[in-house]
Amino acid sequence: MKLVVTGGAGYIGSVVTSQLLDEGHRVTVVDDLSTGHRDAVPEGAEFVQARIHECGELLAQSGFDGVLHFAAKSLVSESVRAPELYWENNVSGTLALLEAVRAAGIPRLVFSSTAATYGEPQVSPITEETPAVPVNSYGSSKLAVDAMLSSYSRAHGIAATSLRYFNVGGARGRFGERHSPETHLIPNLLRVAAGLEESAKIFGTDYDTPDGTALRDYLHVTDLGRAHLLALETSVPGTHRIVNLGTGNGYTVRQVLDTCRAVTGQPIPAEEHPRRPGDPTSLVASNQRARELLGWEPELSLEQIVADAWAFMRSAESS
Repeated sequence: MKLVVTGGAGYIGSVVTSQLLDEGHRVTVVDDLSTGHRDAVPEGAEFVQARIHECGELLAQSGFDGVLHFAAKSLVSESVRAPELYWENNVSGTLALLEAVRAAGIPRLVFSSTAATYGEPQVSPITEETPAVPVNSYGSSKLAVDAMLSSYSRAHGIAATSLRYFNVGGARGRFGERHSPETHLIPNLLRVAAGLEESAKIFGTDYDTPDGTALRDYLHVTDLGRAHLLALETSVPGTHRIVNLGTGNGYTVRQVLDTCRAVTGQPIPAEEHPRRPGDPTSLVASNQRARELLGWEPELSLEQIVADAWAFMRSAESS
C-alpha cells in the first residue's frame, strides 16, 4: 500500500514507519519536527516537513491507500498548563487532516489514541467499554478525535481504527525514545543507570498493590507497531473501531526498577516521594478485543523492553 505516516519522525511513528517499509509498503512521512527528529525518519521513506493542518495538497495528489496518524502533542502536564495548544494541534489539526482524507477519498485511517482517555478508572483490567472520563486536555483531545472518527466513518465510509495505548517502551534498532523532557519511567531509570542522573524518583509507596507502588501495563513498541499493520489489514469501511493495546498484565514501579537494575547491572538509586495528584493505583489493559478484531497479541517481555531501550540509549550516547 501507499501510506502517509504523520508524526513519523517521532518515537512510535518512526518505529511503525520502519516496520511498514520492511513489509514492502511505500511510505511518506509528514512531520513538522517540533518534537521529532529528521534523522529518525527511516531510509526509504519520503519526507515532507509540514504541519498536519497543511496536508490537503499532498493527500489530494498522490493516491494514498491509508493514513497512520501519530502527530500530536502528548505531555500531560503541558496540556494542563496550556490546554489551547492541545485543542489547536490535536483537535483542529486532526480535523484538517480528516477533511483532507475525505476530500482525497483515502479509504482507511489508523489513529494513535491513548489510555489517558479513560482518566482515573476504578476497574482493572480496563476494557473498551470502561467509561472514558479524561482528567486532562491531552486525554480530552484524543477522546474528541475518537468522536470525530466515529462520525466521519459513518458519514463518509472511512475505515478507521483508534488504538488506545497503555505504557509503551523499548526500541527497534536505531529507532527509540528521544523525548525532551522525558516523562516515561523506563528511560528515566535508564538515564540513572547511564550516569546521566543521580537518582530515580518513585512517586507513591502506599498504593494498594503488592509492594505499595503504582501498577502499570508495559508494551514493547515493536508489538505496538505490529498492531498498526494489522489494523490496516483488517479495517472495515464505514466502521470506527476502538481497540486497547496492552499486555493484560501489570508491573509495579518497584518491579520495573528491579528489572532495570538486573538488565543494566547498575544499582540505580531511587528516592521515594509522595503520590502525584491524579495517578491511579492501576492501569492495566484488557486486550481481548485486539485479539479478536486484529488477531494481535503481545510477544515481548518487560525484560526485552528494558534491554532494547538500554541498547538504544547506549548507542545514542556513543554516536
